Amino acid sequence: MKISDALKAWPLYVLPHHLISRGVFHLTRIRSPLVPLAIRCFSKLFRVNLAEAVQPSPESYATFNDFFTRSLKPELRPLSQGQHTLASPVDGTVSQCGPINAGRIVQAKGHDYSVLELLGGKPQYADYFSNGQFITLYLSPRDYHRIHMPLDGKLLTQLHIPGRLFSVAGHTARTVPRLFARNERVVALFDTDFGKLAMVLVGAINVAAIETVWAGLVTPPKGRTISEKTYAAVDAPLAYRKGEEMGRFNMGSTVILLMERPCHFLPAKSRAEASVKLGEKLADFS
Repeated sequence: MKISDALKAWPLYVLPHHLISRGVFHLTRIRSPLVPLAIRCFSKLFRVNLAEAVQPSPESYATFNDFFTRSLKPELRPLSQGQHTLASPVDGTVSQCGPINAGRIVQAKGHDYSVLELLGGKPQYADYFSNGQFITLYLSPRDYHRIHMPLDGKLLTQLHIPGRLFSVAGHTARTVPRLFARNERVVALFDTDFGKLAMVLVGAINVAAIETVWAGLVTPPKGRTISEKTYAAVDAPLAYRKGEEMGRFNMGSTVILLMERPCHFLPAKSRAEASVKLGEKLADFS
């Protein structure tokens, strides 16, 4: 463990994560003539490419959150074709990627955690992925913050799992044990042509809202117990095509994909720190 990483991470243990994040939630929804200035300053600081947005002008956004959850010009994110391909659900950076070994996922060098705890202690879901594959994708503040389907899938279940809101930046992933299994998160479980797929939307400090297209705003409020909504038994199953939007974040965070069936990740997209774009091919299924 790097001393510099530990020094950056230790204050996060004592910060009031949810209080700070709820403040950000309200602040980013204020309508003010200062919003365009805030967008310009943020874009310059984090090197946001506003030219990629459907609305590239800062004056087009009524609130900072409208800018943060901006849509992109679709022609700039072509969807990888082929029934057997796994597409990137986001713009982001690969944190870790590989096989799930005996139900455990690599977080960073020297750190791992279990699928069971990631999925809220639900063995009926964790068992699907005990020997599957995973990829962890980090979204920085400058990235596009809508999340899309990596495969065609039918929604089975949504879980909201309360927790902390540690930063999910590289230094905390390398330092805070079981980080992704400790943070608040929303899990969407799908049935696909390649077995079960779990999309885990991990909250982080300043990530004051996680939404799904079928349920709307899931958090806030924080909640104190795991909540579960089942969709498998509905008369008209909720089916989503590869590339369709399925949710969004406010501020940067992390998406973890769990695949039941093994797949073959592209070498260039499976190494740590590899940059990925929405719609790009990540892997092939046999």
